[in-house]
Amino acid sequence: MITLNDIKDAKKRLENTISKTPLMKAPILSKEKNAEIYLKEDNLQITGSFKLRGAFNKVAMLDDAKRNAGVVAASAGNHAQGLAFAAQYFGCVATIFMPEATPLTKVTGVRSYGANVVLTGENFDEAYASAVKFAKENNKEFVHPFADDEVIAGQGTIALEVLDSINDIEQLIVPIGGGGLISGIAIAAKSINPNIKITGVVASGAKGMKESFEARMPIDSSSVRTIADGIAVRDVTPKLLDIILEYVDEVVEVSDNETANAILFLLEKHKLMVEGAGAVSVAAIMHDKVDIKNKKVCAIVSGGNIDVTMLSLIIEKGLIKSHRKMNLIVTLMDKPGALMKLTEIFTSCAANIVQIDFDRNSLKLEFGEAHVTIALETKGEEHQELIRENLKQQGFRFKQI
Repeated sequence: MITLNDIKDAKKRLENTISKTPLMKAPILSKEKNAEIYLKEDNLQITGSFKLRGAFNKVAMLDDAKRNAGVVAASAGNHAQGLAFAAQYFGCVATIFMPEATPLTKVTGVRSYGANVVLTGENFDEAYASAVKFAKENNKEFVHPFADDEVIAGQGTIALEVLDSINDIEQLIVPIGGGGLISGIAIAAKSINPNIKITGVVASGAKGMKESFEARMPIDSSSVRTIADGIAVRDVTPKLLDIILEYVDEVVEVSDNETANAILFLLEKHKLMVEGAGAVSVAAIMHDKVDIKNKKVCAIVSGGNIDVTMLSLIIEKGLIKSHRKMNLIVTLMDKPGALMKLTEIFTSCAANIVQIDFDRNSLKLEFGEAHVTIALETKGEEHQELIRENLKQQGFRFKQI
């Protein structure tokens, strides 16, 4: 059984190596939710994720023979970088198995710490099976991303840092994937203060741990699909479920849309680059999945390694949802001056055109017509309504998309 002393010992091993990440108050969120809300910003950790804590503690505790033999892991990102960093620090060889479709930026990030990367399999489960087989055949230490006592103890150091800074925190809100992070945090926090409330947050597209928590028995997800790829875990580990059942008070879920809203909020309001898995704790607060009124709470922002393509998509959708961008398809007569007449409306409404495409070949068009697809920068819902009214008054047929 992992104890508070194990976690305190892990904290000593991590000192002077990893970053003691900021614990910052979230003033806007605090005011909106009538609570005192803090963010533990482990997205600012050296490798961009809390995973470094557990991986480093694990490698630090290996004897010389096991270190010299090398370490092995299967990961699509954060655990891979954490283990690669730890292996480089201790001078041992790390071999990381990653799915073939892993983005190049993540592969490059792992290799930058000197690890050997093996791209294999169509998904994580296939890469995992290959990694376990390789480790066994070559007598190397396999480092599991969450189902490992030393890894869990390393993750629990986050709770010690939070409570060392603010000892009267009433509630910790923690992302859940495989359960290693929340297990370590919950053991540490409850051992120090049994009255502290521990809330876990899963993604709606990967809620095996929530269903297992409610059923009090392991229930694996039939499928996993979420933008929070760092917590997209299908199978529930019985040992971790037992810890969560003992130490965690509740488990809630957030949708991908709610997670995307939190990513954009953290980027705009707190200047924090946060991945989906790291943002679910804030999403739970923003969308009232947790009762925190008049409480002092801390949301664990666990990682910031978001793919830039995903970030671009989230920003685009966020701008549309907040009425700061407007996409229109307008039907014009295909004749000189028609497009100028349309753009004059946008000029009179002070709407900036950021993109425009012209199509006269669509089968949906009558002869002599054209479709113009336009993206506009707008200043809110009232501004968009003004644009729509002006288009109607001038007789334009259009559709907002």
